[in-house]
Amino acid sequence: MTLRTFLPSVAILAAVCIQARSQSHTFKLGQWTEIETSILHNLSRHYVDSLPVDKMYRAGIDAMLENLDPYTVYVPQEEQEDFTMMISNTYGGIGAIIHKPTKASNVIINEPYADSPAAKAGLRCGDEIMSIDGQSVDGLTVSEASSRMKGKPGTEVVFSVKKARTGETVEYRITRERIHLPDIEYYGMLDAETGYIYQTGFTEGVSEQVQKAMTILKEQGMKRLVLDLRGNGGGLLSEAVKIVGLFVPKGTLVVTSKGTDGVKEYKTSTEPFDTQIPLLIMVDSGSASASEIVSGALQDLDRGTVAGQRSFGKGLVQQIMPLAYNGQLKVTVAKYYTPSGRCVQAKDYSHRNEDGSVGNIPDSLKSEFKTAGGRTVRDGGGITPDLEIPSRKYNRIAYSVVMHSLTSNWTIDYVKRHESIAPLDEFSLTDADYDDFVQWASTQEFDSRSEAETYFDLMRKQLKEDGLEQDAADALSAMEKYVKMDKKAALMLAKSQILPILEEEVAVRYYFQAAGIKVRIRTDVQLKEAVSRWSADPSVIKR
Repeated sequence: MTLRTFLPSVAILAAVCIQARSQSHTFKLGQWTEIETSILHNLSRHYVDSLPVDKMYRAGIDAMLENLDPYTVYVPQEEQEDFTMMISNTYGGIGAIIHKPTKASNVIINEPYADSPAAKAGLRCGDEIMSIDGQSVDGLTVSEASSRMKGKPGTEVVFSVKKARTGETVEYRITRERIHLPDIEYYGMLDAETGYIYQTGFTEGVSEQVQKAMTILKEQGMKRLVLDLRGNGGGLLSEAVKIVGLFVPKGTLVVTSKGTDGVKEYKTSTEPFDTQIPLLIMVDSGSASASEIVSGALQDLDRGTVAGQRSFGKGLVQQIMPLAYNGQLKVTVAKYYTPSGRCVQAKDYSHRNEDGSVGNIPDSLKSEFKTAGGRTVRDGGGITPDLEIPSRKYNRIAYSVVMHSLTSNWTIDYVKRHESIAPLDEFSLTDADYDDFVQWASTQEFDSRSEAETYFDLMRKQLKEDGLEQDAADALSAMEKYVKMDKKAALMLAKSQILPILEEEVAVRYYFQAAGIKVRIRTDVQLKEAVSRWSADPSVIKR
């Protein structure tokens, strides 16, 4: 057989194999659909009790999708509002974070958003909502109360409110609006030359917000920029491309997706805002998806320095598809690749362990790639920073205080007792304020054990199980004096970590969300070290 006749034969054979695989896949799908229908038919006719059909179907759908990846999910019609909130940061309501200590208590306004209907109407931190549209909130959960407060923009909701400072009861009629939580929570100058933008999401229009913030910062003297993407879980791929486009020439490749629909390249389509300004991008383990597209592209293009901790490692692209009965399917359709060709996906969902768990892509399967300037970068596990800087570690006591809402609850009480605070740039809590917190918090229920005390308790338990506790009694008694402490002592031990948290919470209640970020920056040791090292050499770090 000649080469000329051999090649068409190979092509025909390949086409036959592909068709056969397709037919086999279709046959299997049809087969399992028939089996499922047959099982349900027989159950409906013969099962001893009535069938919880809705629960069975939902459980079956969720179990089926769990075998794929955590980002492929079914959203029925009744969950559309929560789903919209999750992907777009928008909802219809009055714009306030609420708190309900018990089902029998009133709804407490914890934090109204800036310029929200709640703030404009005069609701403040500590105000207690007793009824919504004439119905008491007694017996409602936080979720149930929140659902009654939400609604179609333009509709009115009536509240009976007990004011925090005066105790008087006031009726509020508030018109709901479309609330959009901002993706740019704060921007400002860190020093005379360093601009700072804290971005928490990638919903529609965030690239315009970034450009607007940069314009204002340049007017304030910005000569270099920190784009903080720590904790940013991502969002729209298109917005990620637009943000990269602010810093690189028009037509630059930002990301490539590869999936069942083939290969798609995403390039910048507009003229850049500034291709020369030194750029530092902050990431951590909470930076995912679109955050990794931005940081990965700017790193690959040698356009900016990435600092912080390794990012999450989500290199999967989702698409939302309509389903019958107004349901939706968010399904993973592709993997994305940075300009150098690397995929940052850390978990290999296509190869599960025997117990169903998913492991990270092993180092043996990771590859090296080159940036535009010839630096080596690797795939298979998020974006590795050029400047690796540890994040601040909080001790066990500080975590416990926050998890038990002690900082938030004390702050509400503080606001009730203080009509105002100093201007933000001058504001700080005093030692007396912290002593007040300690006195109050020591009466509350929370785990006040230090890390050392928990290890001591584990050691004592193990010694007892091994039959050695009696022999070690004297040593244990001596050690116990050093590790055991009461709640007040524990809270004083953690003062350097808890006090800044309290200051941030208080600042938010008087000056809204952006104020909290500004206060947090004061003690952000990771950010300070990153800026210090980067300022010494703002060019891309050589590795």
